[in-house]
Amino acid sequence: MPRALASSRRARPAQLAPPAARQAAASPLLPPGLLERLLAEAMGRGADFAEVYVERTSTTAVVLEEQRIRSAQVGLVQGVGVRVIAGAKVGYAYSDDWDEAALLRAARTAAMIAQGGGSERAYPVKRVPVPSHYRVGQPLEDVAVARKTALLTRADKASRAFDSRIQQVNASYVDQTRRIAVANTTGRFSEDTQDQSRMSVHVVALGKNGERRTGMYGSGGRVSFSYWDGVTPESVAEEAARQAIATLGAVDCVAGPQTVVLAPGWSGILLHEAVGHGLEADFIRKGTSLFAGKLGEKVASELVTVIDDGTVSSARGSINIDDEGVPGERKVLIENGVLKGYLYDQLNAKLMNQRSTGSGRRESFKSLPLPRMTNTFLAPGDHAPEDILKEVKRGLYCATFGGGQVDISNGNFVFEVSEAYQIEDGKLGRPVKNAILIGVGPEALKNISRVGCDPMPDPGMGICVKDGQMLPVGVGLPTVRIDNVTVGGTKVG
Repeated sequence: MPRALASSRRARPAQLAPPAARQAAASPLLPPGLLERLLAEAMGRGADFAEVYVERTSTTAVVLEEQRIRSAQVGLVQGVGVRVIAGAKVGYAYSDDWDEAALLRAARTAAMIAQGGGSERAYPVKRVPVPSHYRVGQPLEDVAVARKTALLTRADKASRAFDSRIQQVNASYVDQTRRIAVANTTGRFSEDTQDQSRMSVHVVALGKNGERRTGMYGSGGRVSFSYWDGVTPESVAEEAARQAIATLGAVDCVAGPQTVVLAPGWSGILLHEAVGHGLEADFIRKGTSLFAGKLGEKVASELVTVIDDGTVSSARGSINIDDEGVPGERKVLIENGVLKGYLYDQLNAKLMNQRSTGSGRRESFKSLPLPRMTNTFLAPGDHAPEDILKEVKRGLYCATFGGGQVDISNGNFVFEVSEAYQIEDGKLGRPVKNAILIGVGPEALKNISRVGCDPMPDPGMGICVKDGQMLPVGVGLPTVRIDNVTVGGTKVG
């Protein structure tokens, strides 16, 4: 698909948010009249569709290292992006200058890139109501930075108090108050305010003979600052410390095919990467996904139902509207093992004669929207988690995952397991190190033989990267048993 990106002005780096910007937060980002003029300018050379995306995002980022606050930054980024679609051609231009003349130049630039036929008409827009899946009373940008830095100081203290073997603690806190407005030539005009808060703690434990083990944990979501009264910095820090201490004395992982049991919650990252990306419509349309052309076919065990849901209350990946102004949805992608649907943004939906599923997301006004996941999880089954474990004579229990990578074209995945344990005669044994799961997404789905009745979302720390764009996402699953998984390790069984 031919696509171009142009800018009428280079975006400025994040800067201190002036009080005037906060006072203006309750007013419209851009008046409807100006949005209509920009749409008319964008369609001036003729096209099928034009869209104006407006964003103002304030961010606070605090970092603690070596028992000291190393940085505390507050910034404001704002800008306007204009997209024009003519057939399969896309023109996109953006500006961080909100002067009307600069915005009109951006609209003309996008129109010239798309190069449609000539047209002159008005494109009135009407504000539409949006759902509310998250409600934050006090915007996070209005909370004093000192209160946010205090969270990290408490986390550092709690990590070190957990065990004397905790030698190093790094912690970070990031929040955003993001306001967006989207108007397009269908007449739709919608706005949303998206607050997001996240804290993470990374620790290093030092054991006998200089052995070093790490632990990492985080939490957050589309929540108010009072969230940290319940999910305290101490609880986040103690879980990170627990992981590091629990894996001291770990033995080498045995390589070879094994029965693997996934812990509930964060293990859903495996589902997100190995399956979810392959169901995004751009990969489907281009035929580069292993799931292309398989609607209605059995692609997984009958125990497997995969759902992407942008409507989960206050979850990290939830959206009232996506970044094309379409309301978030609950989408059943795989039902009882049968492939039921894909994730569509507006462009790919149009080219594939489908409708958008509210999956068009972008990192900022400088980015084109892409079909992306929101909160992706495996529906619960009927098996008790303790029974799933008891049935395994010998295998690997994966408690926490680290990094991983997936090839969308063939489904091949490789995932590092940061906290794992031997399973022997239905019980957890010694911790193991250097465990890696290797496989093919659809094959792993077909080898799922038990799905627990204990669904659990991740704690709210997921970040997904696609085409260089980073977005918050959620994952989750119950306890799951997968048979015949190739495990990479440092010891021959």
